[in-house]
Amino acid sequence: MKLNYKRTILVGFAFFLICAFWQAYDNTIPLILTNKFGMKQGWSGVIMALDNVLALFMLPLFGAISDRCRSKMGRRTPFILVGTLVAAVALVALSFVDNAQLKNIAAVSAIDDPAALVEIYDSVADETLVTPGGERFTLAETYSRDDFAAIRSQVKAGGKTVTNPDYTNYVVPARQLYAQQVTAGHPGTLILFVVILLIILVSMSTFRSPAVALMPDVTMKPLRSKANAIINLMGSAGGILVLALGMVFATSAVRNSLMSYTGYFGVIAAIMLAALAIFMLTVREPKWAREMHQESVQYGIEEEGEAQSAGRKLGKDEMRSLIFILCSIVLWFFGYNAVTSKYSVYASNILHKDYNLTLIIAQAAAIISYLPVGMIASKVGRKKTILAGVVMLTVAFGVAGFMNADSPTMLMNAMFALAGIAWATINVNSFPMVVEMCSGGDVGKYTGFYYTASMAAQVATPMVSGVLMDKLGMHILFPYAAIFVAIAFVTMLFVRHGDSKPVAKKGLEALEDMDAD
Repeated sequence: MKLNYKRTILVGFAFFLICAFWQAYDNTIPLILTNKFGMKQGWSGVIMALDNVLALFMLPLFGAISDRCRSKMGRRTPFILVGTLVAAVALVALSFVDNAQLKNIAAVSAIDDPAALVEIYDSVADETLVTPGGERFTLAETYSRDDFAAIRSQVKAGGKTVTNPDYTNYVVPARQLYAQQVTAGHPGTLILFVVILLIILVSMSTFRSPAVALMPDVTMKPLRSKANAIINLMGSAGGILVLALGMVFATSAVRNSLMSYTGYFGVIAAIMLAALAIFMLTVREPKWAREMHQESVQYGIEEEGEAQSAGRKLGKDEMRSLIFILCSIVLWFFGYNAVTSKYSVYASNILHKDYNLTLIIAQAAAIISYLPVGMIASKVGRKKTILAGVVMLTVAFGVAGFMNADSPTMLMNAMFALAGIAWATINVNSFPMVVEMCSGGDVGKYTGFYYTASMAAQVATPMVSGVLMDKLGMHILFPYAAIFVAIAFVTMLFVRHGDSKPVAKKGLEALEDMDAD
């Protein structure tokens, strides 16, 4: 019994395009909302949670609908095709609305322009503002008009050009308040932005469960941790590609905080369509699903007809394990998604570092880890592997919480590399544990359970973390994340089912094991 790596990689192109989109979404939408529309972190968190609110209902729904789909293309492929096409077109349209808002704030859109700074000062000089660290101030009491106009985004320090803390502490909050006032006077642009964003999010929600459920459809149960490692590797490859594009477009640079995203979003849409084309031309879902079922029957893993059967009731112990693993998923996503949805803002204002590079390091560490983690899980078990990942992620977030702009860059990079390894360790094994408990005809339904748990956390955590960052300062982000991940360790201890079951090997495979002994 061996995993067909080529088929798994081809199936993984669906997850590749999904992760490419979400990487771009998580990195750019918070910046657009706060920098161009002037939203506070709490309200930005509400918008960022919209996709998760939709997913809470739509992922289980479309997972179950795809279970019952009988298209010639297969159960999952039609959803992947239509959803990707709509999302790619709408993403480009979103950039045009972003450009419209940029025109609305054109008077202050030029970075380091004294005239723009004077316009900001005259508009908000007497308003109470808050620095990224939580300090309250008014411009009129902190700077004169001329001194404020003289602030520049970058300064020389130790022979290097670095971000000016006065710029992020005072100019950025003042400009965001100016943008908020403009948005209040021209709300139509924000309404249109949110409408198109909803179209994108709905289209992405229609095919995420089907795309993820496709891997178990074509992979035998004992091989699913290894296969999920490949799928996650493909997803990380998509994320890294987008982060590299972010470096090319300099999306994290202070000078580009009010850039037009038309070119960037256009390239992201093209990547999604290219991955879709590869998927449609190479994946033969109905044929591969039949072959998997036949092999599963041959090895005694499934009974004849189980691939289409549904509705098997879980035993009391199995149900208890399912509930506890879903609780664990909620908790570690509460911590992890708080960081991913707010890190671009945090890195720009607290660390003064390029968030693209840091996240590339995390993704690269995850990619290196996926296959070894899948192999380790097949030896020591999924639960033990996940517990090790939870410990590593808690340590990474805990240490990162003590770091600031003066901390060694190498240490921050090391913590994000550790976080990447930890997340790979958790992610590779948690989804297979959930679908291990179901029959073949319920894979989409149980995929929906998995995503309902993860999305429930992602609905709440951007809003909760955003409010805390507004009230207590941005430094609260990493301690907040570390606490929730640590609690997940406790709930995972109560999980007793979901590890892959050993299968009696036959023929040449049995002889290979005898030779190894």
